[in-house]
Amino acid sequence: MRARVGSFQVGDLRVRLRTLAPAGRLHDSLAPTVVLVHGIGMSHRSFAHTQRVLARTHRTVAVDLPGFGGLPPAGRRLQVEELADLVVAAVRDGGAETVVAIGQSMGTQVVAEAALRHPDVVRAVVLVGPVCDRSRRTLLRQALDLTRDTVVETPRMNAVVTTDYLRSIRQYVRELGPMLRHRLEDVLPRLTQPVLVVRGDRDPIARREWSESLAQAAPRGALVELPGGHHVQERHPEAFGRLVEEFRRVQTLEDAR
Repeated sequence: MRARVGSFQVGDLRVRLRTLAPAGRLHDSLAPTVVLVHGIGMSHRSFAHTQRVLARTHRTVAVDLPGFGGLPPAGRRLQVEELADLVVAAVRDGGAETVVAIGQSMGTQVVAEAALRHPDVVRAVVLVGPVCDRSRRTLLRQALDLTRDTVVETPRMNAVVTTDYLRSIRQYVRELGPMLRHRLEDVLPRLTQPVLVVRGDRDPIARREWSESLAQAAPRGALVELPGGHHVQERHPEAFGRLVEEFRRVQTLEDAR
């Protein structure tokens, strides 16, 4: 399965899309498209295994946001709302009409805002390791929790995190403020779409009480835990893929009623 990689210019910002789909269906609709949005400092590599699993049955698009994944820095701070609009514009330029938006870490903020601002495009939302816990919304606490998470993650994921952070450091520093200020708990009660919150049962960043509160805040929310840390989608890509497929199936049945 070979990915189609393309860059899209939206205004003064560049976004990279890495598309994988079942054989022979890279260019057709296969609606809805599954969109994968990484966290702060990261890239599409945080969904490498997950995307391959999901692409067996779905058209999938992994996003590299401006300044991340080797893209040039934006040269300015980008608010979460701007990133949300940017993702929707890019994936629509790439041929998607409706999407299931999956975000990890800061990506959860981006996909939640995308669902709020573009409900005609975003049909369902999956939040993996959502941030930022209202009781730990400081740089020091986030840094400590990130350090704790390295003990839980696999060597591969720690290597991905380290190398992605190093090549995105300029944009990473700019996005810390918007990430810490964003209030995911204020966005979720306003969503009409189904919301699935997924956390690793050893995740020190998206803790259980915080994750439960988010699932309860969404009118159509649910919480599922899988074994692992903050990047649990990569620790158990097969289990995560089955979870997303079941979520999609339930959402389709609900929408048909």
